[in-house]
Order: sequence, then C-alpha cells, then structure tokens
Amino acid sequence: MSAAAHADGRIRALLIAEGCNPDWSSVPLVAWNHSQALARVANTHLVTQIRNRPNILKAGLVEGRDFTAIDSDLVEKPIRWAIAQLGASVQSGKGWTTQTAASALTYQYFERLLWRRFGDAIRARAFDVVHRLTPLSPTIPSMIAARCRRAGVPFVLGPLNGGLPWPKEFGRLRVKEREWLSYVRDVYKLIPGYHSTRRNASAIIVGSQATAGQLPAIYRHKAVYIPENAVDPCRFKLQASYEITLPLKIAFVGRLTPYKGADMLIDAIAPLAREGKVELSIVGDGPEMLALRAQAQREGISGRVEFTGWLKHEDLQERLANFHVFGFPSVREFGGAVVVETMALGLVPVVVNYGGPSELVNPTTGFAVPMGTREEIVTRFRRVFERLIADPSIIRPMGRRARARVLRVFTWSSKSAQVAEVYRWVLKQRDKPDFGMPLRDPS
Repeated sequence: MSAAAHADGRIRALLIAEGCNPDWSSVPLVAWNHSQALARVANTHLVTQIRNRPNILKAGLVEGRDFTAIDSDLVEKPIRWAIAQLGASVQSGKGWTTQTAASALTYQYFERLLWRRFGDAIRARAFDVVHRLTPLSPTIPSMIAARCRRAGVPFVLGPLNGGLPWPKEFGRLRVKEREWLSYVRDVYKLIPGYHSTRRNASAIIVGSQATAGQLPAIYRHKAVYIPENAVDPCRFKLQASYEITLPLKIAFVGRLTPYKGADMLIDAIAPLAREGKVELSIVGDGPEMLALRAQAQREGISGRVEFTGWLKHEDLQERLANFHVFGFPSVREFGGAVVVETMALGLVPVVVNYGGPSELVNPTTGFAVPMGTREEIVTRFRRVFERLIADPSIIRPMGRRARARVLRVFTWSSKSAQVAEVYRWVLKQRDKPDFGMPLRDPS
C-alpha cells in the first residue's frame, strides 16, 4: 500500500470514504477531490464502498496499492431498496434525513468489514492517522474510533456537516421535502456510538458553524473548522470579464426541489423581467421543473426565463461566464459547493444568510440577505437586483474579489494543507490550528 511508505517522512493516512466517486456529484465527488488532494500532501490509502470501484479504476488508481473497495452490498442493497419505497432517494432529491438514517445502518456494516480488513495493520502502526472523510453527517457514528484509540493511532473525524434546523418560516417545505425524521433528528445524540465516536476521536473537523454549535461542549476543544467544499483552479479558468450591459443576467444552478427556492427567484425578478431589465437562466432539473415553467408563464416572463436542464460541467462554465449574478435563495443549504464554483468564475453571489452559503459570502464578495418569510426573501432579493441594475459598475469588482477569495482559501490545495495541519496537531507535531470561522483570508 502507498500509505506504508514512510521513508520520505510524510504522514501515512488511512482515508475512509464510504461514498467517494470521481464521476458522481455532491458528497461522493467532494470526497474524491478531498482524498486526491490529501494524496498530494500525505501517503494515503483510500477505503471505499465497492460501488465506486469501476470509476476509481477508470480514474487511474491501482487497487490494493492506492485504494481498497469494501463489498458491503449484502446489507446496503436491501436497505436502499426499502428507503426508496418511502420516496427518499438521491434521484428524487427528497428525504435527506431518511436517507441519512438508512446510511447509519449500512455504514456500521461497512466499518465492521473495514476493521476486519485493516484492523491488524492499524494495530501494527502501518498508519499514522485514520481519517473518516465520509459520511459527512454528524448523525452517523464510527465504532472504530475507540479501536483506533486503543491501538494508539489518532482517529480524525470529518468534515462533519449537517443538522441545520429547518427555518421556522418554511415549516411547510419540510413536509413537501418528505423530511419526516427531521422532527426528531436530535434523537441521534442518544444512539449507541454517538458519544463514543467523539470521545475517542483525536480531532473533529466541522464543516459549518451550525455543526460546530451542535457539538457538545465537552468535545469542542477537539473541533477545527474547515468547510468541505473547494474548487480545482485548473477546472475554473474561465471568468466573466467584459463590461456590464443590461439586462442583468442572473443564473441559478441546482436541483429543482422546493427548498432550493427557484420559485422565489422567479417571483423576485418578475417585475424587472417584464420591464426588460433582467434575464434568468435556471440550470438543473428536478421535481419542481413543471411548476416553475408554469410560474414563469403565469408571470408573463417565459421569454425572459430559460430552463436548460442539466449541463455538462465544461458547457456550464462557458455559459456562466456570460452571466453577472448567481441567484441562490436556498433556505436550507448545508455546504454550498455551487456558490464557491460560481464565485470562482467571477459571478456575484446573492444568497440567503443562513447555513453554508452565508459562510462563503462576505460583504465585499456578494450579498447575503436576511432569512425571513417567503415574501420577505423575494423582496430582499429583488432589492439587491434593483441596486445592481441601478449601478452595474459594482458587479465586476465584486466578482473579481469573489474569485480572488476562492482562489486564496477555497481550493483543494488549501484544504489539504489545512487538514495536514490537523494531522500534525493530533500527532503532537504542532499546536492546534485555527483557520477562522468563517475562514479568514491568509495574511
């Protein structure tokens, strides 16, 4: 295994990422990018679930040397089938809390098989650190944390992200999203393994302020804040650069589900679009597509609202580079990878000041409007758009600052360097790192 080579003085890390796939999106893609960034600063060996094996091989990793695929399908497949019958799935974009509860069951079996495969190597100190990258959810315990501690090998947990409460103004959306278990989500702190995982972890990387705040006080001395999302600058070379001319061009990118708020964005731009001052492009697909098309038709702005469906990543970049603003009124966003990506292209983000996006955007790089009722958010977004229409000269400088901030603190190389500092801390090679919360720009 590549992690066994220690002659070069690099830290040897066993990376656990049950969900990790270079060809998927969301958490599996984040875990893939994170693991590959860490491989550039440490000697790593990746452990993942067997469903990811074909795409990881296609990406060029060598099985046995670079990664190991654990076959936990005996438990995973029937549970995934059962959850799908409840209408909760990645494909539907609904029932994330229910999906997470199911993952807690399948993950325990995955870890059991992982320990059977790597327990002897961990006890023999073939690795300096064991690091669980995924699951991201703070609700899913790791039973091997205690075993690693007994073996004298630091266990690093995270980034953890999740548990963002539903805003009280949008309680009805909780039902529409089929988030049945979110009403009792704090019960996860009572399940076996919750406290053991945190007690035995040497470090807990938290990906959001909400997750940091939910961590019991007795474990907060172990917490280090590092958001899970980042970009590869080589993939985001394009940037908006031409002079601004009206109409204001606004883009939305995301799965078309209720909490993402594309309907609020349409309402916000409607009077401005009827005056010819705004054009909106909605990139994505999902269960709300037909309703959103009908909404644009009712408002009389169908000619000003474009629905593209999903686009290839390279095509998306070229299209977005022609826009001015990224409008994203999601009311319950844990991370906000798409916010970082559009900032990297030089678009000005307009988001709700709640959850992950609000930790990525500051007053010099975009707009984070206060949470409120649906009507209040619509009005607040519209006021931002009216300001940009009245003075478009502020758009490009703000977009350039947004891009510069991403390239300073939200790249995979930056993230891997931060995590390497956490490794050195748990190995007693340096003091506990503090990168700010939200992340501060390096001086």
